Amino acid sequence: MADVNQAKKKTKGFIGEFREFIMRGNVMDLAVGVIIGGAFQAIINSLVNDIIMPLITLVTGGIDFNNWFIALDGGTYSSLALAQEYGAATLNYGVFITAIINFLLMAIVVFCLVKTLNRIAEKVKKEKEEETPTTKICPHCQSEINIKATRCPHCTSELS
Repeated sequence: MADVNQAKKKTKGFIGEFREFIMRGNVMDLAVGVIIGGAFQAIINSLVNDIIMPLITLVTGGIDFNNWFIALDGGTYSSLALAQEYGAATLNYGVFITAIINFLLMAIVVFCLVKTLNRIAEKVKKEKEEETPTTKICPHCQSEINIKATRCPHCTSELS
């Protein structure tokens, strides 16, 4: 009977600890970050696939990276879609190049975002430091003294 009660306590303890873990701000922030990141990845994919890659194709005279592939069965196919339709195994290095461009764009955007947020945080920190007083007035002699002083250097009164 004692073993059953101990098992219930451990289960409640585990569930309670898990609930506490889930309700921490960091876990919730991480969950929101992952969701936003997934949506942001869709935007970057669209930017690369729908805007940048067509521009690169136009500039390079009609080269489509998505159709850069090697058919591993030795066959010759006019497009990747056709090779996949015939069930040929393919080495899709053009799709890989597109993924690298996606990654680089994502890295640039995240870098710019973090850089901007750091600038804003630094500006707020400076403003807060400027607002924080560094001196105070002695209540006995009305002299301006350091905020950390425990005794007035002018009248030697003890300060609280």
